[in-house]
Amino acid sequence: MAANHRHPIFARVYTRISRAADQAGGEEHRRRLLEGLSGRVLEVGAGHGLNFAHYPSTVTRVTAIEPEPHLRSLAVRAAAAAPVDVEVVNAVAEALPAQNGEFDAVVTSLVLCSVSDQATVLREIARVLRPGGELRFYEHVVATRPGWARLQRVLDQTIYPSLAGGCHLARNTQAAIRAAGFEIEFEERLETEVSKGLPAIPHVLGVARRR
Repeated sequence: MAANHRHPIFARVYTRISRAADQAGGEEHRRRLLEGLSGRVLEVGAGHGLNFAHYPSTVTRVTAIEPEPHLRSLAVRAAAAAPVDVEVVNAVAEALPAQNGEFDAVVTSLVLCSVSDQATVLREIARVLRPGGELRFYEHVVATRPGWARLQRVLDQTIYPSLAGGCHLARNTQAAIRAAGFEIEFEERLETEVSKGLPAIPHVLGVARRR
C-alpha cells in the first residue's frame, strides 16, 4: 500500500477484483509463486490473505505484513484456515519488523506496484533475507507494447494511483529488483484478462536470489 495505508473503499473493491483475477488464472499463478518454498517466509503486503492457502507444508512459518486495516482483518481470518502457521502483522514494507537475515524467503504479490519507494522496500527485503535467500515475486508491470505502455504511464501520472490504493501500472519491477542487488533466476511474463473488452494486464512471475 502507499504512504497513506488506509484505503477503505479500494480495499473493499479490491477483494472483488481479486476474485475475478483469480478466476482468470491468478490462482494458478499464486500456486506457482509459492511452490517449493521452505523454512521461514516473510510475505510483504499480504492483502486479504489469498496466498495463504497455497503455502506448501515445507514452510515452517509465515510472517505476513499488511498495513491496510480492512484487508488485514480479512487476512487474519484467512490465516486461521491456512495449512501452515501464519502470523499477520501490522507493518509497512519500508520498515520491515525483522532482524537481518531472519528469513529464508520473501514473497511479494501485487504489492511492489503500490509501495511509495521500490528501492527502499527492496533494500529492506534484501536486509531481512539470509544470504542466498529467495525473493518470489508476482507483480503487474509495464507493457512491452509501446501504445499500452504509454497509456499506463499517462494513467500513473494522473488518476490511477489515487483510485487504486497507490497502485502504479507502469513500473519496471524487474529492473528495480536487479538494481537492489538481486539476481533474477527465473521470470515469466503473463497476460491476465480480468474483464472482457479490457486490455490484458501484463504481469511477471519470478524468482530472484540475494547475492
